[in-house]
Amino acid sequence: MTEAAAPAQLTGPQRAAIFLLGVGEEGAAAIMRHMVPKEVQQVGEAMASLSDVSNQQIASVLQEFSDKVSATSPISIGASDFTRRVMVEALGENRARSVLGKVMQGGASRGIDALKWMDPRSVARMIKNEHPQIVALVLAYLQEDQAAKVLELLPVEGRSDLVMRIARLDMVDPAALEELDRVLEIQLATNDDSPPASVNGLSLAAGILNNLETDLESEVLEKVKSTDFDLGEKIENLMFVFDNLMQLDDRGMQRLIREISGDSLLVALKGVDEEMKARFFKNMSSRAAEMLQDDMEAKGPVKLSDVEAEQKQILTIAKKLADDGEIFIGKGGGDFV
Repeated sequence: MTEAAAPAQLTGPQRAAIFLLGVGEEGAAAIMRHMVPKEVQQVGEAMASLSDVSNQQIASVLQEFSDKVSATSPISIGASDFTRRVMVEALGENRARSVLGKVMQGGASRGIDALKWMDPRSVARMIKNEHPQIVALVLAYLQEDQAAKVLELLPVEGRSDLVMRIARLDMVDPAALEELDRVLEIQLATNDDSPPASVNGLSLAAGILNNLETDLESEVLEKVKSTDFDLGEKIENLMFVFDNLMQLDDRGMQRLIREISGDSLLVALKGVDEEMKARFFKNMSSRAAEMLQDDMEAKGPVKLSDVEAEQKQILTIAKKLADDGEIFIGKGGGDFV
């Protein structure tokens, strides 16, 4: 990070890292206790990478935060409305909707919160002998990348069934959450009047499959389709695939290309049509595009598994940029973040 970088040029995690630096160790620790594991990881990585941060940068970030807080009148809006506005501003519409569904409608149990901090192997060991519906509920409330790692560690014969159970989740009865906590041996403070928690099962299933290795992703999706073709099609339509990168605007494509190594792009583009290749070439310098085209012609045939692996890596980079709000990818009339 350069000393000249202004807050508007920084990513969300970078601004958060500088803000935490500005409030000191005690204040930073108090704030981070309220973050979810993935947020802690993202901000922690940003903090570890900070260098040459000037007092002016810290002051600018703190002032930006102060201005936004001052512009909000807590008297004029209700608590739930305030929460929704802050969530949408911070996370974007789709991610905010997912989080709000868990936070404001009963939400996940304390047991699930504890599992989010655990190693995937420990989670898999804990739940592998439970009823598949209990396992599906656990996976649905984990972060998608963590859920994918847990799924990989569960018995192969049950993976497609779990993905279908997740995809079919809609409203989760409070009793199911109580049972989930019982299984996890953690007491849940709730009451019989708690509203059901909203779960977008199809999106969760698609997100989990997106985070699996390509071969395993295809295997599980095909098994789902063989059992319930319509459900499998719905999941597949929500999945983030390489073709979705065509929905990036030129600025977003250029931002993505800056994060991709030349060798990775060389292999990844061997498996796409001419239209997508042209889209990448268009957003590179003419010299870089010419060199890449020459290298692609000289390289010759490439294994499909290698192409898919590099495309998967590029999609991982794209999803991280989308999470940071640096690029926007729309699909099916909504944003994928």
